[in-house]
Amino acid sequence: MSHNHSELADKFASNVERMKWHDKALWFVRVKRDTQAKSLDEWEELRNTADKIKSHTLSHLDEYLEQFEKNALARGIRVHWAKDAKEHNEIVLDLLRSHNAKMIVKSKSMLTEECHLNPYLEEHGIEVVDTDLGERIVQLRNEPPSHIVLPAIHLKKEDVGTTFEKFLNTQKGNSDPTYLTRAARAHLREKFVGADASMTGVNFAIAETGGIVVCTNEGNADLGASLPKLHIACMGIEKIIPRLKDLSIFTRLLARSATGQPVTTYTSHYHGAVEGGEMHVVIVDNGRSKILADKRYVKSLQCIRCGACLNTCPIYRRSGGYSYGYVIPGPIGSTLAPSRDLKKYYSLPFACSLCFSCSNICPVKVDLAEQLYLKRQDVVDAGYLSPIKLNALKMATWLMCRPKLMDFAGLMARKMVPILPRVLLYSKFNLWGKNRELPPFPKNSFKELYKAKKGIK
Repeated sequence: MSHNHSELADKFASNVERMKWHDKALWFVRVKRDTQAKSLDEWEELRNTADKIKSHTLSHLDEYLEQFEKNALARGIRVHWAKDAKEHNEIVLDLLRSHNAKMIVKSKSMLTEECHLNPYLEEHGIEVVDTDLGERIVQLRNEPPSHIVLPAIHLKKEDVGTTFEKFLNTQKGNSDPTYLTRAARAHLREKFVGADASMTGVNFAIAETGGIVVCTNEGNADLGASLPKLHIACMGIEKIIPRLKDLSIFTRLLARSATGQPVTTYTSHYHGAVEGGEMHVVIVDNGRSKILADKRYVKSLQCIRCGACLNTCPIYRRSGGYSYGYVIPGPIGSTLAPSRDLKKYYSLPFACSLCFSCSNICPVKVDLAEQLYLKRQDVVDAGYLSPIKLNALKMATWLMCRPKLMDFAGLMARKMVPILPRVLLYSKFNLWGKNRELPPFPKNSFKELYKAKKGIK
């Protein structure tokens, strides 16, 4: 079944007060990012270096993955390979069953969201507890994350208060953030102590050392990985970086781009299991090799999941994460999702104004806007664009290829549209005018104004 972004965006935007609040909250994070970026004179040099490292790594990905496996095995870490989500989930379930694990604590991992691991494990009798506060909130509400860094950004403190009333028995009507945070801490501490196993995502896997790095602001990954004897870390194949000295490039970019912090509170290195325990790393492809083979979209694998492109995107900020219908929303999700299933996610490349803000701020220089422009052409070539939109684009192309006729059409529009009856102008056929007013029409066209200014006859 195809996903229609505009219909779900319309649903989110119908609550104008929440839409404006969502827009403002994310723009606040974007401004913090700008402040941090401007504080470093070498910011653009860092971006260029990160781009080169990622590009080099992807062009030698097989070599670095094998190097990582060799070095991880030497440290006693057990490495598993999964070609898709099904294999990933089965590997994790087998590991848990082999340790008779009934409850697992999990830190943030977009890969496991992508693989739908939580419902899979729950269907097989395993209790899964997301320990990142935002993820725990949406898990209690039986909702997916709406943002890859700020999973509950679509919720207000009052929403969290009512959720905790229902599931954690907090005081009715108490939505004080400090009170709610303490209640969550007490709730999660019990889960940490009682867990049979832990799971973390992987921000970076270092081929040179065979170790992994996990960045959090709450320390939940550290606590989870330290208490149970079984630690499972899951990563996509693109998480590899070649050398330990490359890491500082990315950690300086990641936190500043994600939340406007100079560094994440916890940047934890894991090089083996706790004493008497086991550590496993599951390396997952799940469609990434297909993207790797396409030079038009290969740079999307450079993404370090900072969420900066979401925070700056005017479409995401005003349409919310759920309107994308994919585990990763925003500009990066709008290219990754169609790469996985173009027919189902054909509408996402059009959830973009081509303002290029995402490309301009991406810390690893993923060419997001350029990719979304190419994806639109893929949608047309595949025949997935609606006949109405396709014919409208054909008419526009025909007109724009005839400059004199275009000038005449513009002249007639400037004269006729202002005198058309409102009931005709804002009919059901003018979707653009549903919530917007047309601006006053100027007397002269841009071309005429330009020529007059330059003295061109």
